[in-house]
Amino acid sequence: MSQQGPFDRHNLLLFIALQAALIALLWLASHSSGWLFALAVFVFAFLGLTNYALLHEACHAVLHSDARLNRAMGVVSAWMFPVSFTFMAIAHRVHHVNNRTDHEMFDYYYPDDNRLVKYAQWYSILTGIYPPIIPLGSLLMAVTPWLFWLSPWQRAKSSSIIFDRSQFPARVLNAIRLEVLGALLWWWGLFSVLQLDAMAVVIAYAAFWFNWSTRQYVTHAFSPRDVMNGAHNLKVSPLMAALLLNGHWDLVHHQHPRAHWQQLPALGPDSRAPIDYWPQYLRQWRGPRPNVEPAPQPVRNVY
Repeated sequence: MSQQGPFDRHNLLLFIALQAALIALLWLASHSSGWLFALAVFVFAFLGLTNYALLHEACHAVLHSDARLNRAMGVVSAWMFPVSFTFMAIAHRVHHVNNRTDHEMFDYYYPDDNRLVKYAQWYSILTGIYPPIIPLGSLLMAVTPWLFWLSPWQRAKSSSIIFDRSQFPARVLNAIRLEVLGALLWWWGLFSVLQLDAMAVVIAYAAFWFNWSTRQYVTHAFSPRDVMNGAHNLKVSPLMAALLLNGHWDLVHHQHPRAHWQQLPALGPDSRAPIDYWPQYLRQWRGPRPNVEPAPQPVRNVY
């Protein structure tokens, strides 16, 4: 029997409690109105951040020391996003090895960049338009992967690295297909058993997706163009730190990508000092800036 990890029990209990809470909130939103409905949607929007944090840990294979259980917890957390776990894990690995390179430079632009496209990308992230593309992307990858091998996807800086065909051999595509099928059955079961209201679920996810997306780039915006050090540590409230599972220590995470979320604060003193969250968040709304730094080269692997 393999040795148990130091945070296995904690993470497993948190995972079970969180999934139960998210499902209960969807039920409450579907069977209530007025202030109770608004409360359910509001709490769901923030607990969804914690679910994503668990999914993120699973993508790094540190949610549980048992690889099979880590994957199972990651798959269910991904269903509640919703997205294919394998699809998300690939995209996140791509993020780490290409961080702040030209492939992942959304906050700066070159003189020859299409300014309209750059601003559209930027504000789609800040306003929450971007997240629905993620479940659609994993669905299309499961059903029609050939779409992503077409020229428009392969020419674009960001999509060309995510949809690099070498990352999607048959076994990976089959895993994505099984996860997407599982997600469809999972949601069919939830709707059938709990009699969920489709509009209530859509509103709850719209609130979560905006809450998640508008924060998605705040730890990277205008950071140094460096693969390992191109991120910020942020000052947030204790409650937000708990909801994010210490995700505000993003520079520490990039410097120590195999560290557990529980370990990030202790590693903080060896990293750059945190900056205030709200000034950093608000400066994003001014839009992308002209690039003045040389582009770093992607690294082979950081995990």
